[in-house]
Amino acid sequence: GHMNQPLILAYLFFMGSVAGWVIELIFRRFFSSANPERKWINPGFCTGPWVPLYGLGLDAMYLIVSLEKYSAFESVFATRAALFLTGAAAMTAIEYIAGMLSLKLLHVRLWDYSGQWGNVQGIICPKFSAAWAALVAVYYFFIHPYILDALAWLSRNLAFSFFIGLFFGVFIIDAANSAGLIVKLRRYAAEHEAELRWEQIKARVRAWQDAKHERAHFFRPFSSSRPLRDHLADILSDAACRR
Repeated sequence: GHMNQPLILAYLFFMGSVAGWVIELIFRRFFSSANPERKWINPGFCTGPWVPLYGLGLDAMYLIVSLEKYSAFESVFATRAALFLTGAAAMTAIEYIAGMLSLKLLHVRLWDYSGQWGNVQGIICPKFSAAWAALVAVYYFFIHPYILDALAWLSRNLAFSFFIGLFFGVFIIDAANSAGLIVKLRRYAAEHEAELRWEQIKARVRAWQDAKHERAHFFRPFSSSRPLRDHLADILSDAACRR
């Protein structure tokens, strides 16, 4: 059967958010410099196993690759090159907007490229834009065909859209909950004219819990038996000492 575009995008957002969470989780555990103790740290803003930025990213990639049929180029090579560059530009734009909004509105840095060559405000940089182009290419050759299969499956099993609805219900509650936490962090950052680094706060809470042999709650990386303000105060005093 034929499905409407909003349902397709909702389904891909759901798949992308969950897959992105898994990728980030593994990356942070084994490769990230922000986690030298190699702990399992719940990635992203939300509590549950989803990172919405990846959901948006998957939607963007799907839409970009869907533009292929409108290509003005005769050659397949030129068409693909244009697609991958468009994709890199779109992903960089998403990254810039998300990074800017969180920095300006929330005083929170979700990621920091300030050490990278050619970076703009530590939010975007050429190295990651090139990585986005590569990712769009990987998506095009290896993932998109499966996405089309998954969409064909969904069109035959529309009852599954119930679960997509359920996901959005839980996701919205989670996002609202996280927004409450973010508002608290923002208030603290504004009071102290500071810029908070999301992952650093989580790592700090976790290290404190480990030192106290307190059980860490994987899905609540900001909560411990000690008030969050005290952890934030430590982070800011460390930063002040380093200046």
